[in-house]
Parts: sequence; C-alpha cells; structure tokens
Amino acid sequence: MTNLKKISIDGVEVEVDGAMTIIQAAEVAGIEIPRFCYHERLSIAGNCRMCLVEVVGGPPKPAASCAMQVRDLRPGPNGEAPVVKTNSPMVKKAREGVMEFLLINHPLDCPICDQGGECDLQDQAMAYGVDFSRYREPKRASEDLNLGPLVETKMTRCISCTRCVRFTTEVAGITQMGQTGRGEDSEITSYLNQTLSSNLQGNIIDLCPVGALTSKPYAFTARPWELTKTESIDVMDALGSNIRVDTKGREVMRILPRNHDGVNEEWISDKTRFIWDGLRRQRLDTPYIRENGKLRKASWGEALTAAAAAMKGKKVAALVGDLAPVEAVFSLKSLVEALGGKIEARIDGAKLPAGNRSAYVGTAAIEDIDAARQIILIGTNPRDEAAVLNARIRKAWSLGAKVSLIGPAVDLTYEYDHLGTDRATLVKLAAEAQPAERALVIVGQGAINEADGEAVLSQAMKLAEGMGAGFMVLHTAAARVGALDLGAVTEGGVTAALDGAEVVYNLGADEVEIAAGPVVIYQGSHGDRGAHRADIILPGAAYTEENGLFVNTEGRPQLALRAGFAPGEAKENWAILRALSAEVGATLPWDSLAQLRRALVAAHPHLGRVDEVAENAWNRIALRDPAKASFRFAIRDFYLTNPIARASGVMAELSAAAKARAAAPLAAE
Repeated sequence: MTNLKKISIDGVEVEVDGAMTIIQAAEVAGIEIPRFCYHERLSIAGNCRMCLVEVVGGPPKPAASCAMQVRDLRPGPNGEAPVVKTNSPMVKKAREGVMEFLLINHPLDCPICDQGGECDLQDQAMAYGVDFSRYREPKRASEDLNLGPLVETKMTRCISCTRCVRFTTEVAGITQMGQTGRGEDSEITSYLNQTLSSNLQGNIIDLCPVGALTSKPYAFTARPWELTKTESIDVMDALGSNIRVDTKGREVMRILPRNHDGVNEEWISDKTRFIWDGLRRQRLDTPYIRENGKLRKASWGEALTAAAAAMKGKKVAALVGDLAPVEAVFSLKSLVEALGGKIEARIDGAKLPAGNRSAYVGTAAIEDIDAARQIILIGTNPRDEAAVLNARIRKAWSLGAKVSLIGPAVDLTYEYDHLGTDRATLVKLAAEAQPAERALVIVGQGAINEADGEAVLSQAMKLAEGMGAGFMVLHTAAARVGALDLGAVTEGGVTAALDGAEVVYNLGADEVEIAAGPVVIYQGSHGDRGAHRADIILPGAAYTEENGLFVNTEGRPQLALRAGFAPGEAKENWAILRALSAEVGATLPWDSLAQLRRALVAAHPHLGRVDEVAENAWNRIALRDPAKASFRFAIRDFYLTNPIARASGVMAELSAAAKARAAAPLAAE
C-alpha cells in the first residue's frame, strides 16, 4: 500500500509520497522554493530559514519547507488537500527578513569574489534583498582556514549553512570540519586546524552557496561568463563520471561535475576536478624522430614515413594505454591486424577473459550499490580506485548495508568486516557461499593482475553465484572495458604480445616497460615514460581535445566531447592512425569520425547504445585454485596514476602531502 498524499501548492495540486518534505513536493509541482542549507543529497539541517512557506490553517507563522513532511500537514475543514503558499505576503516578508539577517555580516566584495556570477546569495538577494541596511554596528570578521592546496577559504563570507560540514561527514566520511561556538561567535572550522584528507573534498566548492569556499588553483583566473562550457566524460578512473569542461580560448580553466544518478550522482574526485593544469604541462606538440640516440623535431610527413618504413614487413605488436578512446583502439586494432600483428590492452597484467562480458564487466550496475544489503570487496581499495563509487558504498553502509573486505586493511571511511588478506579466505568463502538477499561482489584489479588472476576471478564468480549476488569488476583504466569489448587482447597478455616483436606501437601506454630491441612508435599526449623510450613520437590529443567514446566499469558507453584543440601540431588519435594506415599501404576504410563510428557500431552494436548498461549473460569461468598469497591493491598513489596526473603540479603537491600524512609520527597516549 502506497503512502500517497495530495497537497496544493500555489494552486497546483499534486499527489506525492507522504514522507516527502514540502520543498520536494514543490519541485514535483514545478515550483522553486529558495534555499541555502537544503541539499537533496545531504541530511536536513533546517538552519538557513530561506525556504519558509505559509501553511494555510497551520501555525500563524511561516514554516521551514525543507523540514516539514507532507504527511504532517492538516487537511482542509472538509477533507480537502492541505494548502501551502510559497509567495504570499507573509512569506515574502519573512524571506526579506532572513535575507537582511544573512547580509548583516556579509562583506561587499562581489567584484573580487570567485563565486561572482554563480552565487546563490547574489541570486536570492536580487529577489528578496533590499537596497539599504538598518545595521549600523561594525561587521563581524572571521579568520580564514587552511584546508590544504585545493579549497580557498574566505570565512567572513560564510552564512553557516553547514553544507560543507554535512558533506565531509556524511559523503566523504571524514570528521575534520564542524561548527563551533554559539550565536555571533559560531563559525565553521576545521578541528585542530587540520587540512582535509579526503579525495572528494573539492565538492564542497560546488556545495557552498556563497564565496566562502572557492577553488584555490582556479582563483582569479576567469569569470564564469568568459568560459565556454562543454559536457564530457572523465577518464581519471574507470567510473566515467559526467563532467563539464570550462575553457577560455584553448586552455581548460576548470572541470566541474554534471549530475548523473546512475554513475557519479553529482560528485567528482579531486583528481578529476583539479587535473587540468596537467593538460598544459609536458605536452607533445610536434612529431619527433630519434637519430643517433637523440630525439629531434620532425614534420608529420617525415614521422609518418619513418613509422611506415619501420612497420612494413615487420612483426608488429600494439599496446593500448589507459586513456585511449574506443575509436582509436578500433583503428589501431584494424591496422595492426591487417599487418598480421598482435594487440594488447591489459597492460597491468589483469587476467580478464575477452569475449566473456560477465567476467570482465560483471552483471551489476553502479546504481545497484544503493539498494545492496551486503557488499563484499575483493582485492580492491575503492577509496583510491574509484573515490565516487566509494562514497556510494558508504551511502549504502549508512543505510544498513554490511560491507566486507578481503585484502589489506585500509581506511575506507566506513566500517567493514575484515575477513582476511589472502586468497585462501576467498576460496573458503566461495566454498561456503549461502544465498543472500541483495548482495554484491566487487572485484578489484589488484586481485586479478597477478599470475593467478584468472583463478581468483573464477573463485569470485563462484562466490557471487553461490550468494545469488550481483557481480562487478572494478576497473582502474578508463579505456580498458572498451578495448576488451573490441577484443584488443592477445592470448598470454603483454609478454606474449611483445614476444619476438620487431616494432611496438605504443598508444599512450606509459605504465609498461618496453625492453631494448624493438623500434617503439609512441602515440600520446604527454612526454611521459612511453615517450622517453620511443624512437618515433606522434603527438596525439588528450581527452578534452577530441570526441571519443569511453565504456565505464559497468559497461556503459558514454561520449566525451571536445572542449578545446590540441596544442601545436598534435592531432586526433584516430586521424593519426588513418593517415599512417595510408602510408603503410593498409588504408583504413573511413575518412571521418562519423564513418569510423558507423564501422565500429556495425561490428559492435552495443557501443551504439550510448548511456545504456547492457545486460550481460552470466557465464562463470572454469573454477581453478589460486596461489597461496595475500592480495595487493592496484593503485599505490591515487594522485599519480596517469601521464596527465604526473604532469600536474597540483597532483604532485597532493601526493607529497598524502605521503607526509602517512609518515607523520603519532604521539604516545
């Protein structure tokens, strides 16, 4: 039986769940109520009083619509639906009073405030503020906090909405921020002047409705109306967070989250948000050819001719990096296989069987975490491997889900049962698996990137099957699932692919060592490890500089759109491979991205269904016994996992701070 109640808001009658608050019911009715402290993904504080409404027949004063549920409203005298007014004279007077109080201590520094143009307080002051102040006393000032290298604070602007405190406590799972004092002395502070240790802390910048918390790296660089905004997809992890890339000219100025309930809700990790300075540094902007041991600049014609000469008639192996879009992988696979070569995308050694989507993607969607009652993590530290997904697991835990971990004990921001650290624990658990309601098994790359990875995967699948649980493989590389969908693998992995190769075509794979011997052609965006080993360098576009398709860890294809142009002579990745194929004499059958995508979707139809999670038929791989060893996590340093991150000054600073925190001596108690 549903608990639906009727309510009339400004003459619009709607039927909603009785547990909804008035502010939520108003949104259903298409009526916006102003607010500062209320946020749909945080607990209710009810302390800004901006959302006051008039409840007809209720108390003779305005009520806070964010804290009053529809089921608590009294019906009319003849049983009519309760009536709420959001724009009556009483409400208008109350809101103007609230706004006057909020502005009593607020500094008049809008012209130099980074929030200017995107400020909730500015918008509400336009609607409810007055053009004079009755307050003659001096304004109160507050000392600024040092929250670290990411969040700039101007606490005199703070209106004590406590959104930042609620986010860090409830979503990020850290307890370093809070509100102290009472009345005029109350202030938001960090306890013991600690800097924030979460890799989700940048989200408090978006949450702050005034200019009290702003982005430190972005400060004073641009105004929102100067920026060109492009909706895209993040590639810093395999979650595929929906983002907005803001550019000024051809420079990326900042990266913000977009709401997608099925993927990242409206949060992004700090690496996603602050990586943009890495897009400017150490860029490859012209082709290079190595002569007499030294790289020299070359023209595109020279470089392509040299690459084609090196590849013709030779044994070619291709490696796919972690940030490559599906189109580039498809082009490279088509070219290399036409030359009789091999291609490998599992450069970290993960034993993922291509062709069995239930084994390398799983059967669960990210959204399934919300309703899970039991979650088992195997060889994964989601806090580092997918920070936003970890916040989702924390949300499920806060709603009563039981979380268990097999792997090294680590701070995940929530409590969990530590079942053990080794493979024997997994084997025992799989053998004793009992059916469980709404269970989920999540396997990390650290569990399957060693020699016995396939055996570990088989045991994890047996555990999921025995529990009747959803199964998810948590990837760390944005390009991996798409490459596996295309079958860009070689039996035996990287070692087998490189065995006897005379030429290695390296598509942005900077996390792999290539021994001396073969000629290395490197195509990528940054001068990282791959470029240092290369004999020929072909400069490619980064993820913000070309249109590309990426498949996330749950198997959802998503489109990343170009926000700016690549620097210098760098070209789009698929276009470089198309030009090279003509030089080699194995011309690829497309001349535009649209033609390439038509060929791609014809070969792999599910990649054409953008933003849909395909259902994968369950196909458990043959059961094998793993080695007797402990699990190790795939990521050692959250901030330095790819060439863009390693080029970023902000990421280097965060990495150093994280190392210092980990090494800090603890006082004896």
